Amino acid sequence: MKIRIKDHSVRYRLTQSEVAELGKSGKISNTTEFINRSFVYVIEKTEDSELSAAFIENKIILKMPETMIDEWISTDRVGFEGKSGLVKILVEKDFVCIDNTLEDQSDNYPNPNIKC
Repeated sequence: MKIRIKDHSVRYRLTQSEVAELGKSGKISNTTEFINRSFVYVIEKTEDSELSAAFIENKIILKMPETMIDEWISTDRVGFEGKSGLVKILVEKDFVCIDNTLEDQSDNYPNPNIKC
């Protein structure tokens, strides 16, 4: 799972196995270890109807409705967006990059913009 934070927006990108894990367990998380503390980012399934987010004790917790997760897994839908206070939230499937990159993309979704 990757996150991108810019001003008042947070964008999450998940690989195929991460989306599957979110559907199966209802939660996915990653941690970045800094010198004196960890930064954790989490997506959790909720019964709510909208995306929401909170920042608590060095942790971003994104609450994603179960209906969105179910749709995401069973369709070609790329992602969902919402707003939590001033923060815009975007959750997307992570596609294979069109340009050359050294990053391992073996678990990313096929890019619909690549013509074979």
